[in-house]
Amino acid sequence: MNRETPVILASTSPYRRDLLARLGIPFTVAAPAVEETPLPDETPAQLVQRLAQAKAGAVFTQHPQAIVIGADQMAVCAGAVLGKPGNAERAARQLRRVSGKRVDFLNGLALMAPSLPAARVELVVYTVHMRELSDEEIAGYIRRDHPFDCAGSFRSEGLGIALASRLEGDDPTALVGLPLIRLCTLLAAAGRPVLG
Repeated sequence: MNRETPVILASTSPYRRDLLARLGIPFTVAAPAVEETPLPDETPAQLVQRLAQAKAGAVFTQHPQAIVIGADQMAVCAGAVLGKPGNAERAARQLRRVSGKRVDFLNGLALMAPSLPAARVELVVYTVHMRELSDEEIAGYIRRDHPFDCAGSFRSEGLGIALASRLEGDDPTALVGLPLIRLCTLLAAAGRPVLG
């Protein structure tokens, strides 16, 4: 595999696009057409891995000579999945629910390439321990950061970091939705190392 092999991010997320740009690799973006409904008895960890692979596969089918990256993320607190709130009222409800608790951000990451015999699929978990939050803090955060398109109403790259008491994990970029440390390993395995 040479450096001329195109790289495609199978995601329209501006957060993932910005993260991938940090690696300095030229890439394009393609929107994967993937049904995201969970399967019966599918765990959140299984779901994010399946969806990441499905997204990469949908684009790889159309571009079989490219390296294709798929990703999916889900926030989970006490067994409950926290989606993107969409508005201030739901964001406040989510933040009251996670106040003083642990939230696991589950990231499915998949890479497909002509040099690999099969998709490489990974699960990367990053954990946020939330502070006890007052209603005033929650309202102030929502008013200033507008986290309506973020899983669990937590925008770590913004003011959301002030909601946390502790972070745990190997790759802080997993909080934003694309674990770059693990992705660098997958790109190297596909013959497209980031450095060198």
